Amino acid sequence: MKKLTAIGLNEAQSKTLAEKLNMLLANYSIFYQNARGFHWNIKGEKFFELHLKFEELYNDLLLKIDEVAERILTLGYAPEHNYSMYAKNASIKESERISDGMEAVSQVLQAFQTVIILQREILNLATEAGDEGTNALMSDYIRLQEKMVWMYSAFLKK
Repeated sequence: MKKLTAIGLNEAQSKTLAEKLNMLLANYSIFYQNARGFHWNIKGEKFFELHLKFEELYNDLLLKIDEVAERILTLGYAPEHNYSMYAKNASIKESERISDGMEAVSQVLQAFQTVIILQREILNLATEAGDEGTNALMSDYIRLQEKMVWMYSAFLKK
């Protein structure tokens, strides 16, 4: 018989999910810090619009960071919390100081693509494991972020 976690999920599948969620946590943490940098350093004609948008973005990412960390704990594992581990495990890389709005928005779009792809992978793993909690979280994130991709792309006229 397979070993089950405290919430009734297969232990091996839960471990794999926790590892992938820690990868997502790393990517969100780097994305968050990049968004703060965009917010602080933005200049130019779209300053007021983008300054607010980047603040909205990093506030949303901060909530997601906490939710992902708590989901890892719910699965029975520990969330990573060191930036050295985030930098090592994230596909999103730290941005340079960027003051150009169009370049910042392009980097936001690249970061969304990275996290959406990873979240779809986690969603599939969660479905296989019967993990409705992780499944629901990923579904919600993907739906909202796909809309954000559309909106940021429209801003860039893509």
